[in-house]
Amino acid sequence: MRTGKRFAMVIVLGVLIWAARQTHAQDIDLTLVMPGVSFTPGYSVYLNLDIDNSGPAFVSADVFVALTVGTDNFWFFPSWTQYPPSIDWLDLDIPEQTRLTETILPEFTWPSGTGSFSGAQFLAAIISDGTLVSDLAEITFGWSEAATPTPDPSSRIQPADLEYIGAFRLPGGEIPPLTFAYGANAMTYNPDGNPGGGTGTLPGSLFITGHDRQAWGTLPDGGQIAEVTIPEPGMSGSPGGLPMAEFVQDFHNALAGHFTEMEEIPRIGMAYLDHPDTGPLLHIGWGQHMPPDPAPATHAWIRPTLGTPSYQGTWFIGNYDFNSVNGYLFTIPQAWADAHTGGRMLATGRFKDGGWSGMGPALFAYRPWLSGGAAPASGTHLEATPLMLYQDSYTSEEIVRCMTGYQHPDEWEGGAWLTASGGRTAVVFAGTKSNGVKYWYGYLNPGGPNLPCVDTNVTDFVTCRQADGSPCPSGDFAGCCDETGGGCISLRGWWSTHFDAEIIFYDPAQFAQVAAGTIEPWQPQPYAALDIDEHLYLNPAGIDLESLGWGDQRRYRIGDVAYDAAHGFLYVIELFADNAKPVVHVWQVE
Repeated sequence: MRTGKRFAMVIVLGVLIWAARQTHAQDIDLTLVMPGVSFTPGYSVYLNLDIDNSGPAFVSADVFVALTVGTDNFWFFPSWTQYPPSIDWLDLDIPEQTRLTETILPEFTWPSGTGSFSGAQFLAAIISDGTLVSDLAEITFGWSEAATPTPDPSSRIQPADLEYIGAFRLPGGEIPPLTFAYGANAMTYNPDGNPGGGTGTLPGSLFITGHDRQAWGTLPDGGQIAEVTIPEPGMSGSPGGLPMAEFVQDFHNALAGHFTEMEEIPRIGMAYLDHPDTGPLLHIGWGQHMPPDPAPATHAWIRPTLGTPSYQGTWFIGNYDFNSVNGYLFTIPQAWADAHTGGRMLATGRFKDGGWSGMGPALFAYRPWLSGGAAPASGTHLEATPLMLYQDSYTSEEIVRCMTGYQHPDEWEGGAWLTASGGRTAVVFAGTKSNGVKYWYGYLNPGGPNLPCVDTNVTDFVTCRQADGSPCPSGDFAGCCDETGGGCISLRGWWSTHFDAEIIFYDPAQFAQVAAGTIEPWQPQPYAALDIDEHLYLNPAGIDLESLGWGDQRRYRIGDVAYDAAHGFLYVIELFADNAKPVVHVWQVE
Protein backbone atom coordinates (compact mmCIF):
# COMPACT_ATOMS: atom_id res chain seq x y z
CA MET A 1 0.00 0.00 0.00
CA ARG A 2 1.28 3.50 -0.79
CA THR A 3 2.34 5.50 2.25
CA GLY A 4 -0.24 8.19 1.61
CA LYS A 5 -3.10 5.72 1.54
CA ARG A 6 -1.84 3.95 4.65
CA PHE A 7 -1.70 7.32 6.45
CA ALA A 8 -5.20 8.15 5.22
CA MET A 9 -6.47 4.87 6.63
CA VAL A 10 -4.90 5.71 9.99
CA ILE A 11 -6.59 9.11 10.01
CA VAL A 12 -9.93 7.62 9.04
CA LEU A 13 -9.85 5.03 11.79
CA GLY A 14 -8.55 7.47 14.33
CA VAL A 15 -7.57 4.98 16.95
CA LEU A 16 -4.93 3.54 14.63
CA ILE A 17 -2.74 6.42 15.73
CA TRP A 18 -1.83 4.08 18.57
CA ALA A 19 -0.33 1.71 16.02
CA ALA A 20 2.29 4.24 15.01
CA ARG A 21 3.88 3.76 18.43
CA GLN A 22 4.40 0.05 17.63
CA THR A 23 4.25 -0.87 21.29
CA HIS A 24 1.89 -3.83 20.94
CA ALA A 25 2.54 -7.12 19.16
CA GLN A 26 0.10 -7.77 16.34
CA ASP A 27 -1.50 -11.11 17.20
CA ILE A 28 -3.91 -11.30 14.27
CA ASP A 29 -3.05 -11.92 10.61
CA LEU A 30 -5.71 -10.75 8.18
CA THR A 31 -6.28 -11.83 4.58
CA LEU A 32 -8.91 -10.35 2.27
CA VAL A 33 -10.08 -12.99 -0.19
CA MET A 34 -11.89 -12.46 -3.51
CA PRO A 35 -12.36 -14.97 -6.36
CA GLY A 36 -10.29 -12.81 -8.73
CA VAL A 37 -8.90 -9.36 -9.26
CA SER A 38 -10.55 -8.32 -12.54
CA PHE A 39 -14.33 -8.71 -12.88
CA THR A 40 -16.64 -8.61 -15.88
CA PRO A 41 -20.42 -9.04 -16.31
CA GLY A 42 -21.58 -12.48 -15.17
CA TYR A 43 -18.59 -13.08 -12.88
CA SER A 44 -19.39 -14.52 -9.42
CA VAL A 45 -17.88 -12.17 -6.83
CA TYR A 46 -17.54 -12.32 -3.04
CA LEU A 47 -15.32 -10.85 -0.34
CA ASN A 48 -14.25 -12.71 2.79
CA LEU A 49 -11.97 -11.68 5.64
CA ASP A 50 -9.81 -14.53 6.97
CA ILE A 51 -8.82 -13.88 10.59
CA ASP A 52 -5.92 -15.87 12.05
CA ASN A 53 -5.48 -15.13 15.74
CA SER A 54 -2.30 -16.57 17.25
CA GLY A 55 -2.75 -14.67 20.51
CA PRO A 56 -5.27 -14.19 23.31
CA ALA A 57 -9.03 -13.78 23.00
CA PHE A 58 -10.43 -10.36 22.10
CA VAL A 59 -13.91 -9.40 23.33
CA SER A 60 -15.91 -6.98 21.16
CA ALA A 61 -12.95 -6.22 18.94
CA ASP A 62 -13.60 -3.52 16.32
CA VAL A 63 -13.28 -4.96 12.80
CA PHE A 64 -12.84 -2.21 10.21
CA VAL A 65 -13.22 -2.94 6.48
CA ALA A 66 -13.20 -0.02 4.06
CA LEU A 67 -13.59 0.37 0.30
CA THR A 68 -11.79 3.11 -1.61
CA VAL A 69 -11.87 3.80 -5.34
CA GLY A 70 -8.88 6.08 -5.64
CA THR A 71 -10.42 9.12 -3.98
CA ASP A 72 -10.34 10.55 -0.46
CA ASN A 73 -13.67 8.86 0.25
CA PHE A 74 -14.06 5.55 2.07
CA TRP A 75 -17.10 3.31 2.50
CA PHE A 76 -17.15 1.29 5.73
CA PHE A 77 -18.56 -2.20 6.31
CA PRO A 78 -21.11 -3.37 7.45
CA SER A 79 -23.48 -0.48 6.57
CA TRP A 80 -21.08 0.86 3.89
CA THR A 81 -21.29 4.29 5.52
CA GLN A 82 -19.32 6.92 3.60
CA TYR A 83 -16.43 8.82 5.18
CA PRO A 84 -16.39 11.71 5.41
CA PRO A 85 -18.32 12.27 7.56
CA SER A 86 -18.99 8.88 9.30
CA ILE A 87 -17.42 5.47 9.76
CA ASP A 88 -18.79 2.08 10.74
CA TRP A 89 -17.33 -1.17 12.07
CA LEU A 90 -18.26 -4.65 13.25
CA ASP A 91 -18.05 -5.71 16.90
CA LEU A 92 -16.69 -9.24 16.95
CA ASP A 93 -15.60 -11.66 19.68
CA ILE A 94 -12.41 -13.42 18.55
CA PRO A 95 -11.46 -16.53 20.56
CA GLU A 96 -7.84 -17.20 21.42
CA GLN A 97 -5.65 -19.28 19.11
CA THR A 98 -8.28 -19.59 16.40
CA ARG A 99 -8.99 -19.03 12.73
CA LEU A 100 -12.30 -17.79 11.42
CA THR A 101 -13.76 -16.28 8.27
CA GLU A 102 -16.11 -13.30 8.19
CA THR A 103 -18.27 -12.75 5.11
CA ILE A 104 -17.94 -9.13 4.00
CA LEU A 105 -19.74 -9.38 0.65
CA PRO A 106 -21.99 -12.41 0.07
CA GLU A 107 -21.56 -13.96 -3.37
CA PHE A 108 -23.26 -12.04 -6.19
CA THR A 109 -23.07 -11.79 -9.96
CA TRP A 110 -21.16 -8.80 -11.31
CA PRO A 111 -23.66 -6.67 -13.27
CA SER A 112 -23.32 -5.11 -16.70
CA GLY A 113 -23.24 -1.36 -17.24
CA THR A 114 -20.59 -0.62 -14.61
CA GLY A 115 -17.98 0.62 -17.08
CA SER A 116 -14.30 0.01 -16.42
CA PHE A 117 -12.05 0.81 -13.46
CA SER A 118 -8.75 -0.39 -12.02
CA GLY A 119 -7.12 0.29 -8.68
CA ALA A 120 -10.09 -0.11 -6.32
CA GLN A 121 -9.09 -1.38 -2.89
CA PHE A 122 -10.57 -3.02 0.16
CA LEU A 123 -8.62 -2.39 3.40
CA ALA A 124 -9.04 -4.13 6.75
CA ALA A 125 -7.73 -3.82 10.30
CA ILE A 126 -8.81 -4.82 13.80
CA ILE A 127 -8.69 -2.60 16.91
CA SER A 128 -9.10 -3.73 20.52
CA ASP A 129 -9.20 -1.23 23.40
CA GLY A 130 -7.77 1.46 21.16
CA THR A 131 -4.81 -0.65 20.02
CA LEU A 132 -4.12 -2.14 16.63
CA VAL A 133 -4.02 -5.93 17.12
CA SER A 134 -3.81 -7.00 13.48
CA ASP A 135 -1.81 -6.27 10.40
CA LEU A 136 -3.36 -3.94 7.81
CA ALA A 137 -4.76 -6.10 4.99
CA GLU A 138 -5.51 -4.95 1.47
CA ILE A 139 -6.67 -6.30 -1.89
CA THR A 140 -6.68 -4.37 -5.16
CA PHE A 141 -9.18 -5.13 -7.93
CA GLY A 142 -10.91 -3.71 -10.98
CA TRP A 143 -13.68 -4.34 -13.47
CA SER A 144 -14.56 -3.89 -17.14
CA GLU A 145 -17.33 -4.57 -19.64
CA ALA A 146 -15.24 -7.07 -21.62
CA ALA A 147 -16.59 -10.61 -21.47
CA THR A 148 -14.44 -13.06 -19.52
CA PRO A 149 -13.53 -16.10 -21.63
CA THR A 150 -14.94 -19.20 -19.98
CA PRO A 151 -13.57 -22.73 -20.37
CA ASP A 152 -15.36 -24.79 -23.01
CA PRO A 153 -15.76 -28.44 -21.92
CA SER A 154 -16.00 -29.57 -25.53
CA SER A 155 -12.42 -28.39 -26.12
CA ARG A 156 -11.01 -30.60 -23.37
CA ILE A 157 -9.18 -33.89 -23.78
CA GLN A 158 -10.96 -36.39 -21.54
CA PRO A 159 -9.60 -39.50 -19.78
CA ALA A 160 -11.63 -41.64 -22.20
CA ASP A 161 -9.54 -40.16 -25.04
CA LEU A 162 -6.42 -41.93 -23.69
CA GLU A 163 -5.97 -45.51 -24.91
CA TYR A 164 -3.34 -47.60 -23.16
CA ILE A 165 -1.12 -49.37 -25.72
CA GLY A 166 1.60 -50.96 -23.58
CA ALA A 167 5.03 -50.41 -22.10
CA PHE A 168 8.74 -50.98 -22.71
CA ARG A 169 11.96 -51.47 -20.72
CA LEU A 170 15.04 -49.28 -20.60
CA PRO A 171 18.49 -50.58 -21.59
CA GLY A 172 21.68 -50.92 -19.54
CA GLY A 173 22.64 -52.55 -16.29
CA GLU A 174 22.06 -51.61 -12.66
CA ILE A 175 25.50 -50.43 -11.55
CA PRO A 176 25.57 -46.69 -10.71
CA PRO A 177 26.03 -44.13 -12.03
CA LEU A 178 25.57 -45.56 -15.56
CA THR A 179 22.11 -46.99 -14.98
CA PHE A 180 18.46 -45.97 -14.96
CA ALA A 181 18.03 -47.77 -11.61
CA TYR A 182 17.07 -45.28 -8.89
CA GLY A 183 16.84 -42.72 -11.69
CA ALA A 184 14.46 -41.48 -14.39
CA ASN A 185 13.99 -38.28 -12.38
CA ALA A 186 13.42 -36.43 -15.67
CA MET A 187 12.35 -37.38 -19.19
CA THR A 188 11.57 -35.46 -22.38
CA TYR A 189 10.58 -36.36 -25.94
CA ASN A 190 12.86 -35.53 -28.89
CA PRO A 191 10.98 -35.42 -32.21
CA ASP A 192 14.29 -35.19 -34.07
CA GLY A 193 15.84 -38.26 -32.48
CA ASN A 194 14.33 -40.79 -34.89
CA PRO A 195 11.81 -38.72 -36.89
CA GLY A 196 10.32 -41.41 -39.09
CA GLY A 197 10.57 -44.29 -36.69
CA GLY A 198 11.58 -47.64 -38.13
CA THR A 199 10.94 -51.33 -37.91
CA GLY A 200 9.69 -52.01 -34.41
CA THR A 201 10.07 -48.42 -33.22
CA LEU A 202 7.92 -45.32 -32.82
CA PRO A 203 9.04 -41.92 -34.13
CA GLY A 204 11.42 -39.84 -32.04
CA SER A 205 13.49 -40.63 -28.98
CA LEU A 206 13.50 -39.97 -25.24
CA PHE A 207 16.14 -38.23 -23.11
CA ILE A 208 16.07 -39.72 -19.59
CA THR A 209 18.23 -39.09 -16.53
CA GLY A 210 20.02 -41.96 -14.84
CA HIS A 211 20.71 -42.85 -11.21
CA ASP A 212 20.35 -39.72 -9.07
CA ARG A 213 23.31 -37.99 -7.53
CA GLN A 214 23.84 -38.73 -3.86
CA ALA A 215 25.04 -36.15 -1.37
CA TRP A 216 28.22 -35.89 0.71
CA GLY A 217 30.40 -37.40 -2.00
CA THR A 218 28.53 -40.71 -2.13
CA LEU A 219 27.68 -40.47 -5.85
CA PRO A 220 28.64 -37.05 -7.21
CA ASP A 221 28.56 -38.20 -10.83
CA GLY A 222 24.93 -39.35 -10.74
CA GLY A 223 22.19 -37.61 -12.68
CA GLN A 224 23.75 -38.43 -16.04
CA ILE A 225 21.60 -38.21 -19.18
CA ALA A 226 21.07 -40.76 -21.93
CA GLU A 227 18.96 -40.84 -25.12
CA VAL A 228 17.03 -43.98 -26.07
CA THR A 229 14.88 -45.23 -28.91
CA ILE A 230 11.17 -45.86 -28.45
CA PRO A 231 10.26 -49.46 -29.26
CA GLU A 232 6.71 -50.33 -30.15
CA PRO A 233 5.17 -50.91 -26.71
CA GLY A 234 4.08 -54.36 -25.67
CA MET A 235 1.83 -56.05 -23.14
CA SER A 236 3.21 -58.53 -20.64
CA GLY A 237 2.33 -59.87 -17.22
CA SER A 238 5.90 -59.18 -16.08
CA PRO A 239 8.44 -56.49 -17.02
CA GLY A 240 10.83 -59.10 -18.41
CA GLY A 241 8.42 -59.77 -21.27
CA LEU A 242 8.38 -56.17 -22.53
CA PRO A 243 10.34 -54.88 -25.53
CA MET A 244 13.64 -53.14 -24.79
CA ALA A 245 14.71 -49.66 -25.89
CA GLU A 246 18.21 -49.09 -27.26
CA PHE A 247 20.71 -46.32 -26.62
CA VAL A 248 20.93 -43.50 -29.14
CA GLN A 249 23.41 -41.70 -26.88
CA ASP A 250 24.82 -43.57 -23.89
CA PHE A 251 25.05 -41.93 -20.47
CA HIS A 252 26.96 -38.66 -20.37
CA ASN A 253 27.71 -36.51 -17.34
CA ALA A 254 26.46 -33.46 -19.24
CA LEU A 255 25.82 -31.45 -16.06
CA ALA A 256 29.16 -32.21 -14.40
CA GLY A 257 30.30 -29.38 -12.15
CA HIS A 258 26.86 -27.76 -12.02
CA PHE A 259 24.13 -27.88 -9.36
CA THR A 260 26.70 -29.37 -6.98
CA GLU A 261 25.06 -27.65 -4.00
CA MET A 262 21.85 -29.62 -4.66
CA GLU A 263 22.65 -33.33 -4.43
CA GLU A 264 20.51 -34.33 -1.42
CA ILE A 265 17.53 -36.10 -3.06
CA PRO A 266 17.65 -34.11 -6.34
CA ARG A 267 14.56 -32.97 -8.21
CA ILE A 268 15.02 -32.51 -11.97
CA GLY A 269 12.91 -31.28 -14.87
CA MET A 270 13.95 -31.49 -18.53
CA ALA A 271 12.36 -30.31 -21.80
CA TYR A 272 13.59 -30.57 -25.38
CA LEU A 273 12.79 -27.50 -27.50
CA ASP A 274 14.04 -26.62 -31.00
CA HIS A 275 13.22 -22.90 -31.26
CA PRO A 276 14.27 -20.76 -34.25
CA ASP A 277 16.09 -18.34 -31.93
CA THR A 278 18.21 -20.96 -30.18
CA GLY A 279 18.22 -24.16 -32.16
CA PRO A 280 17.67 -27.48 -30.36
CA LEU A 281 18.25 -27.36 -26.60
CA LEU A 282 17.63 -29.42 -23.50
CA HIS A 283 16.23 -27.06 -20.87
CA ILE A 284 17.00 -28.12 -17.30
CA GLY A 285 15.47 -27.34 -13.91
CA TRP A 286 17.30 -28.68 -10.85
CA GLY A 287 16.38 -28.65 -7.18
CA GLN A 288 16.61 -30.88 -4.15
CA HIS A 289 14.42 -32.11 -1.33
CA MET A 290 15.29 -29.39 1.19
CA PRO A 291 16.12 -25.89 -0.07
CA PRO A 292 19.71 -24.76 0.51
CA ASP A 293 20.23 -21.48 2.35
CA PRO A 294 20.48 -19.24 0.47
CA ALA A 295 18.44 -20.80 -2.30
CA PRO A 296 20.55 -21.07 -5.49
CA ALA A 297 19.55 -20.55 -9.11
CA THR A 298 17.83 -23.61 -10.57
CA HIS A 299 17.52 -23.45 -14.38
CA ALA A 300 19.91 -23.83 -17.33
CA TRP A 301 20.21 -25.31 -20.81
CA ILE A 302 22.54 -27.67 -22.66
CA ARG A 303 22.86 -28.85 -26.25
CA PRO A 304 21.30 -32.27 -26.97
CA THR A 305 24.68 -33.55 -28.17
CA LEU A 306 25.44 -34.91 -24.72
CA GLY A 307 29.17 -35.26 -25.25
CA THR A 308 29.47 -31.51 -26.00
CA PRO A 309 26.67 -29.98 -23.90
CA SER A 310 27.83 -26.30 -23.96
CA TYR A 311 26.15 -25.55 -20.63
CA GLN A 312 24.49 -22.13 -20.19
CA GLY A 313 23.02 -20.85 -16.92
CA THR A 314 22.22 -20.84 -14.12
CA TRP A 315 19.05 -18.71 -13.66
CA PHE A 316 16.27 -18.07 -11.19
CA ILE A 317 12.56 -18.29 -12.07
CA GLY A 318 11.56 -14.74 -11.15
CA ASN A 319 11.53 -14.37 -7.39
CA TYR A 320 9.37 -17.43 -6.83
CA ASP A 321 10.00 -19.89 -4.03
CA PHE A 322 12.66 -22.54 -4.60
CA ASN A 323 10.21 -25.30 -3.66
CA SER A 324 7.76 -24.35 -6.44
CA VAL A 325 9.88 -24.22 -9.60
CA ASN A 326 12.22 -27.17 -10.17
CA GLY A 327 10.42 -30.53 -10.38
CA TYR A 328 9.11 -30.80 -13.98
CA LEU A 329 9.48 -29.01 -17.32
CA PHE A 330 7.49 -29.15 -20.56
CA THR A 331 6.75 -27.01 -23.60
CA ILE A 332 3.75 -24.76 -24.19
CA PRO A 333 2.32 -24.47 -27.73
CA GLN A 334 3.80 -21.39 -29.40
CA ALA A 335 0.43 -19.85 -30.38
CA TRP A 336 -0.90 -20.16 -26.82
CA ALA A 337 2.28 -18.69 -25.37
CA ASP A 338 2.17 -15.77 -27.81
CA ALA A 339 -1.45 -15.06 -26.85
CA HIS A 340 -1.17 -15.40 -23.07
CA THR A 341 2.39 -15.39 -21.69
CA GLY A 342 4.31 -12.99 -23.90
CA GLY A 343 5.88 -15.84 -25.86
CA ARG A 344 7.16 -17.69 -22.79
CA MET A 345 6.75 -21.25 -24.03
CA LEU A 346 8.47 -23.31 -21.36
CA ALA A 347 6.42 -24.47 -18.39
CA THR A 348 8.20 -25.25 -15.14
CA GLY A 349 7.01 -26.07 -11.66
CA ARG A 350 7.11 -28.50 -8.81
CA PHE A 351 5.03 -30.15 -6.15
CA LYS A 352 6.69 -30.77 -2.77
CA ASP A 353 4.86 -32.92 -0.26
CA GLY A 354 3.62 -31.26 2.88
CA GLY A 355 2.40 -28.26 0.90
CA TRP A 356 5.79 -26.52 0.82
CA SER A 357 5.41 -25.71 -2.88
CA GLY A 358 1.69 -24.96 -2.58
CA MET A 359 -1.16 -27.37 -1.95
CA GLY A 360 -1.23 -28.72 -5.48
CA PRO A 361 1.13 -28.61 -8.48
CA ALA A 362 2.70 -25.22 -9.26
CA LEU A 363 3.24 -23.96 -12.81
CA PHE A 364 5.07 -20.97 -14.34
CA ALA A 365 5.81 -19.96 -17.93
CA TYR A 366 9.30 -18.64 -18.71
CA ARG A 367 11.70 -18.03 -21.62
CA PRO A 368 15.42 -18.34 -20.88
CA TRP A 369 16.86 -16.62 -23.93
CA LEU A 370 17.32 -13.04 -25.04
CA SER A 371 16.46 -11.53 -28.41
CA GLY A 372 18.35 -13.47 -31.06
CA GLY A 373 18.75 -16.52 -28.81
CA ALA A 374 21.60 -15.40 -26.55
CA ALA A 375 21.76 -16.77 -23.01
CA PRO A 376 21.15 -14.37 -20.10
CA ALA A 377 23.93 -13.78 -17.62
CA SER A 378 24.28 -16.41 -14.92
CA GLY A 379 22.28 -15.42 -11.85
CA THR A 380 19.59 -13.59 -13.84
CA HIS A 381 16.08 -13.64 -12.41
CA LEU A 382 14.09 -14.59 -15.52
CA GLU A 383 10.68 -13.05 -16.03
CA ALA A 384 7.99 -15.64 -15.39
CA THR A 385 4.22 -15.75 -15.70
CA PRO A 386 2.47 -17.69 -12.92
CA LEU A 387 -0.18 -20.05 -14.30
CA MET A 388 -0.99 -21.98 -11.13
CA LEU A 389 0.18 -21.53 -7.54
CA TYR A 390 -1.82 -22.78 -4.58
CA GLN A 391 -1.62 -21.68 -0.96
CA ASP A 392 1.54 -22.99 0.69
CA SER A 393 1.78 -24.50 4.16
CA TYR A 394 4.36 -21.94 5.28
CA THR A 395 1.82 -19.16 5.51
CA SER A 396 -1.33 -21.15 6.26
CA GLU A 397 -1.58 -24.30 8.33
CA GLU A 398 -5.16 -24.75 7.15
CA ILE A 399 -6.00 -26.73 4.00
CA VAL A 400 -7.32 -23.75 2.01
CA ARG A 401 -6.93 -22.29 -1.50
CA CYS A 402 -5.77 -25.74 -2.55
CA MET A 403 -6.32 -28.31 -5.28
CA THR A 404 -9.61 -30.13 -4.85
CA GLY A 405 -9.01 -33.31 -2.86
CA TYR A 406 -5.52 -32.21 -1.84
CA GLN A 407 -3.64 -34.17 0.83
CA HIS A 408 -0.10 -33.53 2.12
CA PRO A 409 1.38 -36.89 0.93
CA ASP A 410 0.39 -36.20 -2.71
CA GLU A 411 3.19 -36.53 -5.30
CA TRP A 412 3.08 -34.89 -8.76
CA GLU A 413 6.25 -35.79 -10.61
CA GLY A 414 5.62 -34.95 -14.27
CA GLY A 415 3.50 -32.81 -16.54
CA ALA A 416 2.70 -32.33 -20.22
CA TRP A 417 0.65 -30.05 -22.45
CA LEU A 418 -1.56 -32.32 -24.56
CA THR A 419 -3.05 -31.34 -27.91
CA ALA A 420 -5.34 -33.40 -30.12
CA SER A 421 -7.56 -33.14 -33.20
CA GLY A 422 -10.34 -30.58 -33.26
CA GLY A 423 -8.38 -28.13 -31.11
CA ARG A 424 -8.82 -30.21 -27.95
CA THR A 425 -6.25 -29.64 -25.21
CA ALA A 426 -5.37 -30.48 -21.62
CA VAL A 427 -2.49 -29.96 -19.25
CA VAL A 428 -1.87 -33.17 -17.33
CA PHE A 429 0.14 -34.02 -14.24
CA ALA A 430 1.03 -37.59 -13.31
CA GLY A 431 1.90 -38.82 -9.86
CA THR A 432 0.95 -40.79 -6.79
CA LYS A 433 -2.19 -39.34 -5.21
CA SER A 434 -2.99 -39.76 -1.53
CA ASN A 435 -6.67 -40.69 -1.30
CA GLY A 436 -6.59 -41.87 2.27
CA VAL A 437 -9.20 -41.68 4.99
CA LYS A 438 -6.29 -40.31 7.06
CA TYR A 439 -2.78 -39.11 6.30
CA TRP A 440 0.12 -38.31 8.60
CA TYR A 441 3.78 -37.38 8.97
CA GLY A 442 5.65 -40.25 10.53
CA TYR A 443 5.87 -43.97 9.75
CA LEU A 444 3.91 -46.97 8.59
CA ASN A 445 2.02 -48.65 11.39
CA PRO A 446 2.68 -52.39 11.84
CA GLY A 447 -0.92 -52.72 12.96
CA GLY A 448 -2.21 -52.10 9.45
CA PRO A 449 -2.72 -49.44 6.77
CA ASN A 450 -5.72 -47.81 8.44
CA LEU A 451 -3.74 -46.89 11.56
CA PRO A 452 -1.63 -43.70 11.62
CA CYS A 453 1.81 -43.65 13.20
CA VAL A 454 2.87 -40.02 13.66
CA ASP A 455 6.31 -38.80 14.62
CA THR A 456 5.62 -37.60 18.15
CA ASN A 457 8.79 -35.50 18.15
CA VAL A 458 7.28 -33.14 15.54
CA THR A 459 5.02 -30.54 17.12
CA ASP A 460 5.29 -27.47 14.86
CA PHE A 461 2.50 -28.54 12.48
CA VAL A 462 -0.53 -30.84 12.48
CA THR A 463 0.96 -34.29 11.88
CA CYS A 464 -2.26 -36.22 11.23
CA ARG A 465 -5.33 -35.16 9.27
CA GLN A 466 -8.52 -36.72 8.02
CA ALA A 467 -9.56 -36.72 4.36
CA ASP A 468 -11.42 -33.41 4.72
CA GLY A 469 -8.30 -31.71 6.10
CA SER A 470 -9.44 -31.60 9.73
CA PRO A 471 -7.08 -32.90 12.45
CA CYS A 472 -7.29 -36.57 13.35
CA PRO A 473 -8.85 -37.65 16.68
CA SER A 474 -6.49 -37.14 19.61
CA GLY A 475 -5.73 -40.85 19.91
CA ASP A 476 -4.08 -40.84 16.49
CA PHE A 477 -1.29 -38.57 17.74
CA ALA A 478 0.13 -41.13 20.18
CA GLY A 479 2.65 -42.59 17.72
CA CYS A 480 3.65 -46.23 17.39
CA CYS A 481 7.46 -46.20 17.30
CA ASP A 482 10.54 -44.10 17.95
CA GLU A 483 13.10 -43.82 15.16
CA THR A 484 16.00 -43.46 17.59
CA GLY A 485 14.79 -46.25 19.83
CA GLY A 486 13.89 -48.66 17.05
CA GLY A 487 10.68 -50.41 16.14
CA CYS A 488 9.79 -48.32 13.06
CA ILE A 489 9.03 -50.42 9.99
CA SER A 490 9.45 -47.60 7.44
CA LEU A 491 11.37 -44.44 6.82
CA ARG A 492 9.89 -41.21 8.14
CA GLY A 493 7.80 -39.10 5.78
CA TRP A 494 4.26 -38.37 4.66
CA TRP A 495 2.11 -41.51 4.60
CA SER A 496 -1.53 -42.23 3.86
CA THR A 497 -3.99 -45.05 4.37
CA HIS A 498 -4.27 -45.28 0.57
CA PHE A 499 -2.39 -44.12 -2.55
CA ASP A 500 -3.37 -44.29 -6.25
CA ALA A 501 -1.36 -43.64 -9.40
CA GLU A 502 -3.25 -40.92 -11.26
CA ILE A 503 -3.16 -38.57 -14.21
CA ILE A 504 -5.08 -35.36 -13.51
CA PHE A 505 -6.41 -33.03 -16.23
CA TYR A 506 -6.49 -29.20 -16.23
CA ASP A 507 -8.10 -26.88 -18.78
CA PRO A 508 -5.51 -24.44 -20.26
CA ALA A 509 -8.31 -21.86 -20.49
CA GLN A 510 -8.06 -21.50 -16.72
CA PHE A 511 -4.33 -20.80 -17.01
CA ALA A 512 -5.16 -18.12 -19.58
CA GLN A 513 -7.49 -16.54 -17.03
CA VAL A 514 -4.72 -16.57 -14.42
CA ALA A 515 -2.28 -14.99 -16.88
CA ALA A 516 -4.87 -12.28 -17.66
CA GLY A 517 -5.48 -11.62 -13.96
CA THR A 518 -9.17 -12.53 -14.08
CA ILE A 519 -8.78 -15.38 -11.58
CA GLU A 520 -6.23 -16.02 -8.85
CA PRO A 521 -3.36 -18.52 -9.36
CA TRP A 522 -4.89 -20.84 -6.74
CA GLN A 523 -8.24 -21.10 -8.52
CA PRO A 524 -7.57 -23.54 -11.44
CA GLN A 525 -8.85 -27.01 -10.61
CA PRO A 526 -8.55 -30.37 -12.36
CA TYR A 527 -11.68 -31.30 -14.27
CA ALA A 528 -10.94 -35.05 -14.43
CA ALA A 529 -8.63 -37.76 -13.10
CA LEU A 530 -7.54 -41.11 -14.55
CA ASP A 531 -6.48 -43.95 -12.23
CA ILE A 532 -3.71 -45.91 -13.99
CA ASP A 533 -2.85 -48.51 -11.33
CA GLU A 534 -4.33 -51.34 -13.40
CA HIS A 535 -1.44 -50.96 -15.88
CA LEU A 536 1.40 -50.82 -13.33
CA TYR A 537 3.71 -53.57 -12.07
CA LEU A 538 4.01 -52.01 -8.59
CA ASN A 539 7.51 -53.07 -7.56
CA PRO A 540 7.29 -56.82 -8.16
CA ALA A 541 10.87 -57.31 -6.90
CA GLY A 542 10.07 -55.70 -3.53
CA ILE A 543 12.81 -53.08 -3.81
CA ASP A 544 13.44 -50.72 -0.85
CA LEU A 545 10.13 -51.38 0.88
CA GLU A 546 10.87 -49.29 3.97
CA SER A 547 11.10 -46.21 1.73
CA LEU A 548 8.51 -47.04 -0.95
CA GLY A 549 5.91 -48.83 1.18
CA TRP A 550 3.72 -51.63 -0.12
CA GLY A 551 0.12 -52.47 -1.00
CA ASP A 552 -2.28 -49.57 -0.60
CA GLN A 553 0.55 -47.60 1.02
CA ARG A 554 3.02 -47.85 -1.88
CA ARG A 555 4.50 -44.39 -2.56
CA TYR A 556 6.57 -43.07 -5.50
CA ARG A 557 4.75 -45.07 -8.16
CA ILE A 558 5.05 -42.57 -11.01
CA GLY A 559 7.93 -40.46 -12.37
CA ASP A 560 8.13 -37.96 -15.20
CA VAL A 561 5.95 -37.59 -18.30
CA ALA A 562 6.70 -36.73 -21.96
CA TYR A 563 4.43 -36.10 -24.95
CA ASP A 564 4.81 -36.56 -28.70
CA ALA A 565 2.37 -33.91 -29.93
CA ALA A 566 2.74 -34.84 -33.61
CA HIS A 567 1.66 -38.45 -33.10
CA GLY A 568 -0.30 -38.26 -29.85
CA PHE A 569 1.83 -40.60 -27.72
CA LEU A 570 1.96 -39.92 -23.98
CA TYR A 571 4.92 -41.50 -22.15
CA VAL A 572 4.76 -42.06 -18.38
CA ILE A 573 7.57 -43.43 -16.18
CA GLU A 574 6.74 -46.13 -13.64
CA LEU A 575 9.44 -46.22 -10.99
CA PHE A 576 10.90 -49.46 -9.55
CA ALA A 577 9.04 -51.68 -12.00
CA ASP A 578 11.95 -53.62 -13.56
CA ASN A 579 13.87 -54.43 -10.36
CA ALA A 580 15.24 -50.98 -9.41
CA LYS A 581 14.85 -49.67 -12.98
CA PRO A 582 11.73 -47.99 -14.37
CA VAL A 583 9.60 -48.95 -17.32
CA VAL A 584 7.89 -46.52 -19.68
CA HIS A 585 4.13 -46.83 -20.20
CA VAL A 586 2.49 -45.46 -23.36
CA TRP A 587 -0.97 -44.06 -24.07
CA GLN A 588 -2.34 -42.97 -27.43
CA VAL A 589 -4.29 -39.70 -27.20
CA GLU A 590 -7.22 -40.04 -29.59
